[in-house]
Amino acid sequence: MTEDHSPYFLPVNAPMFRVLVFPGGTEIGLEINSALRWSKEVQLFSAGLAVSNHASYVFAQHTEIPSIHQPGWIDALNELIVRQGINYVFPAYDDIIVALAENADRVRATIVTSPLETCLITRSKSQTYHALRDLVAVPRLYEPPVSIDRFPVFVKADKGQGSQNAHLIHDNEQLAMALRRDPTALVMEYLPGEEYTVDCFSDRDKGLLFCAGRERTRTRNGISMSSYVVSMPEFRDFAMAINRKLKFHGAWFFQLKKDISGRLKLLEIGPRIAGTMALHRVIGVNFALLSLYEQKRIPIRIMTNSFRVDIDRALVNRYHHNVFYRTVYVDLDDTLIFKGAVNTKLVAFLYQCINEGKKLVLLTRHTMDVEQTLLRYRLSGIFDELVRVPSRLTDKAQYIREKDSILIDDSFSERYTCHTELGLPTFDCSMLEMLMDDRV
Repeated sequence: MTEDHSPYFLPVNAPMFRVLVFPGGTEIGLEINSALRWSKEVQLFSAGLAVSNHASYVFAQHTEIPSIHQPGWIDALNELIVRQGINYVFPAYDDIIVALAENADRVRATIVTSPLETCLITRSKSQTYHALRDLVAVPRLYEPPVSIDRFPVFVKADKGQGSQNAHLIHDNEQLAMALRRDPTALVMEYLPGEEYTVDCFSDRDKGLLFCAGRERTRTRNGISMSSYVVSMPEFRDFAMAINRKLKFHGAWFFQLKKDISGRLKLLEIGPRIAGTMALHRVIGVNFALLSLYEQKRIPIRIMTNSFRVDIDRALVNRYHHNVFYRTVYVDLDDTLIFKGAVNTKLVAFLYQCINEGKKLVLLTRHTMDVEQTLLRYRLSGIFDELVRVPSRLTDKAQYIREKDSILIDDSFSERYTCHTELGLPTFDCSMLEMLMDDRV
């Protein structure tokens, strides 16, 4: 999987890495996007199923392709690879990791992942435990389930992800129901203690280059939503033992949980980017970019900042809309300047408009010297035109000349007049997020 399967028609002056994130709408894909979107060496693309997901809100170029379970999916993937000049595919879902690794010789780009054997073993929790049980502590598996001598136990899918089909079982009746739903599920000891993820990076020649843990303090559907960096000597012991047994090319992680006596035991291993790797990314470890370097065999150095940081994740809103505009009219007081400070969200939008070649007009009743106020807040030079509205008795609508315009103003009455008299889309700052375009 290390051979460079670059397409035949790579665009002139293309970035070193033209990366397809597949699928782009998963938590993994979104973290890869966040990690790579500001790298000058990378141009990002996305692909995935024709289902509702977040990819088209953050990737400028997103393509729908068939499921890996449908015939012809490799042909569709290769057609996209050649058409877009893609030279690296970053898998962003566990089943897709295995599918791409199994078909690496047929895919016309380099797959950014670890060797096939590692992908196959780590996709199965039972195979993972059997491969590593002599090297690290793993949960007890009840094989067959009638051997259970203590409840509660935990039932989970052998090849699941997150908390999919995972159940805490308190008696034989519940166990029988769970196994009727999924006869292949694993029945294992219940680990009631703290849970940790250890983020790792390995070079195929130099071995383990980075290993650091984070406690999973709040999870949702198996995804870590709140976490902070934590250090234990056992983390590196586990990482070294796993890395000696399995071969990793780039980013990987493993999860640990304490048993009833406080002993750490291995839950699972992932040969991929994890969504909450963002916690270590922001202190200096860009796992996605480092993984590309590892595939290209570029020499790697890793540096981290020493400050303390916690992460807490929540839903984010992004929008598609059909608002067309060439000119943006913006109010100053209580809009661009809010409670004595610059509205940084609005400034970000204004620079988005500048990048898109839109005209910016400051439309204000400001009673002081407007130029001096802009200078004081370091906002000089943003606007193409300054328009002063002289009287409270005069509507701002009278000063809006350009068609295909929008107004951003904290005043409802101003927005109402501009909307009803001119037909303009109008926004206050709570509505501004709809206009932000986060696509790469």
